[in-house]
Amino acid sequence: MSKSKNKKKLERFDVISNVIIFLLAIINLFPLYWLFTSSLKNSSDVVKMPPDWWPTTITFSNYADVFQSQPALRWAFNSVYVSGVTTIVVIIVGAMAAYAFSKINFKGSTVIFIIFVSSLMIPKEIMIVPLFRIIQQFGMVNTYSGMIWPNAATAFGVFLLKGFFDATPNALREAARIDGAGEWKTFTRIMLPIVKPGIGALFILNFVQVWNDYLWQSVVGQEKNMKTLMVGTATLMQDLNPNFAYKMAGATVAAIPMLLIFLVFQRYFTQGMTAGAVKE
Repeated sequence: MSKSKNKKKLERFDVISNVIIFLLAIINLFPLYWLFTSSLKNSSDVVKMPPDWWPTTITFSNYADVFQSQPALRWAFNSVYVSGVTTIVVIIVGAMAAYAFSKINFKGSTVIFIIFVSSLMIPKEIMIVPLFRIIQQFGMVNTYSGMIWPNAATAFGVFLLKGFFDATPNALREAARIDGAGEWKTFTRIMLPIVKPGIGALFILNFVQVWNDYLWQSVVGQEKNMKTLMVGTATLMQDLNPNFAYKMAGATVAAIPMLLIFLVFQRYFTQGMTAGAVKE
């Protein structure tokens, strides 16, 4: 009887928890729903009270205006290129540094790692002025290089991947060395495939961070054709007589790539975030 009662309690708990999760999902998805439906309305309908929860008249003219009156495709390319290249460089540099800190014994490695990770406590806004002056002296203003290289080496990527390398058995590395594999082959052929979930998690987190890096991209990409989607969309918000539906369309265009990236790498992201939760 006690087992049947416990089973009923668990079933009741599952039902209640699923209902709560469903309600929380609706609350979190509602801003995306409102953003998309508002982009299909006329500007006056967006601010109408009481609001229309679904457009009475669906129009795609707002999207047409965004792509015809603004270089939105160029902005989208800039965002994808800068975020993608930066993230790939961060993964390459971070993986090599994390592997060195985790598996290679060298003098002062612990102190260097602590100093390196301590840089996470320094807000990027403090470094904006000196960093911009350096970029300016190198002639990298209004260039992709100026947007990419200052974000190429991040302590967060090293810190995240080091935890995954620490979890890999040292016996694998020793076995590879016995079989005649060099350090580079051991790193690329054996260690990297094992930490793939961590790389997937780092890809999403860093891609999102660079995609939303409005401040630095607005400082470096000053020309209209060098703006990213976030910066370009923000310029749409500065009109004195705003067309809210037009701005909603621009914000929707900026949000879609992020959703696609997350859906593609969701499996690796989930594995990466939960890899350290279970002890073998």
